[in-house]
Amino acid sequence: MAAVMRTIRHPGPAAPIRHAKAWGEAVALDFTVAPGETMEAGLGRGIAAAGCDAGYVSLAGARLAPFRYVMPAGSPGPSHAAWYSQTFAPEGVVTVTEAGAIVGRRDGAPFVHCHGLWQAAGGPLAMGHMLPPDSLAAEPVRVTGIGLRGAAFESRQDDETNFRLFAAEPADRDLNDAARQESGTPRALALTLRPNQDVCQAIEVVCRNEGITRARIHGIGSLNEARFENGPPMPSYASELLIRDGRLENGRVRLDIVVVAMDGAIFEGVLARGDNPVCVTFELVVVPEG
Repeated sequence: MAAVMRTIRHPGPAAPIRHAKAWGEAVALDFTVAPGETMEAGLGRGIAAAGCDAGYVSLAGARLAPFRYVMPAGSPGPSHAAWYSQTFAPEGVVTVTEAGAIVGRRDGAPFVHCHGLWQAAGGPLAMGHMLPPDSLAAEPVRVTGIGLRGAAFESRQDDETNFRLFAAEPADRDLNDAARQESGTPRALALTLRPNQDVCQAIEVVCRNEGITRARIHGIGSLNEARFENGPPMPSYASELLIRDGRLENGRVRLDIVVVAMDGAIFEGVLARGDNPVCVTFELVVVPEG
């Protein structure tokens, strides 16, 4: 008999639809955040300059100062199921070894949600949730990724979790843009997932319904504990996660991830399909192949 998957109780009523999605034109991104720019402003500027509404970007190798981040933590009260730690402020230049960010909008302005690993000079490797408005480029930062035209990540109040969360939704576009998206240009799917469903199986269901059988999967999210195909489990009920390599092959999802627990311990590996429930959210860009 199959074990019952872990669940986490959020303060609000569970929404009947457990994901949100929107198709957009896929645009290869390659731009630079200038020294002295905040990561939020620089990433928002680069997305807009590419004519995109949103995107997923990689920040590997970025050198930032000042740099600010938080880690997952328990909630101080019943208003949320999980929360954030105090702000960490390493001294000097911090080097991002790998990080991924969803770039979208909040109240009409650029908004960035970023998880990754980083290291201050002489310090240990750490992982968490970057604070992009408070983290500045110490030198030019090359940014690559996938932009979306016609699909957006909009920060909305979410009654279930009581957080402001990104929701994937169609972007406001004029009729000429809409016609261009149907002309055979490459497309990608913006996707957000709600709590208490296995992340791999949830992606598989959406992709099957959208006719996607092979794809690359980019994104970040949080898990209620983590179980891997090999290696010890991550026992924390709140976490911050980065997908290092995500693939859909023949309708089956494989996610190679790195994740930080509430005590700062870092875990990595391929997630065991069927035993990894979303804690708060997943924000994904699915790029079909073939």
